[in-house]
Amino acid sequence: MTLTFRNHVGRDVGAVLDDLARLRIAVFRDWPYLYDGDPDYERRYLAFYTAPRAIVVGAYDGDRMVGAATGMPLTDHDDDFGTALDGVAVPIANIFYCAESVLLPGYRGQGAGHAFFEVREDHARALGLSHSAFCAVQRPADHPARPAGYRPLDPFWRNRGYLPVEGAIARFAWTDIGEDAETGKPLQFWMKRL
Repeated sequence: MTLTFRNHVGRDVGAVLDDLARLRIAVFRDWPYLYDGDPDYERRYLAFYTAPRAIVVGAYDGDRMVGAATGMPLTDHDDDFGTALDGVAVPIANIFYCAESVLLPGYRGQGAGHAFFEVREDHARALGLSHSAFCAVQRPADHPARPAGYRPLDPFWRNRGYLPVEGAIARFAWTDIGEDAETGKPLQFWMKRL
């Protein structure tokens, strides 16, 4: 399979929001997110990505989107989310937020992860931003849903130059699969200088 990549920026993102919502629900259903997706929530949340400085990098098998990565300046995202970085020496206005990276399992291992980061980092540089950050959910090592043999992506992120930001923990709530209500989860921020 050969993946192709297309960039969608600002208002052009509107044309791919349904595909992006479908991918988020499918991929985030797995460990470690365990997200019990809600299409209505997805529509509201993904509206952020129609902002002029936002980008969605789509991975395509033919005309079918099979993966996507999103990003925008952190100041353009939900105000509460960036507060986890308030104590960091880098001004929030200089940070690009790499949000989702989702790829269907059958397409992994073909370089999409690197492509997703490279395009978003280039976009951040073009916007004049000095740092790139993302966050990842933290689950207990003994969580009952943790698959045997699970390998965290920490080595991949470190290889790309990202490091955890000490004390920068965001909290975000969603409903886990099999649960009746949303619960807050800690998400560790990682960052690198561009």
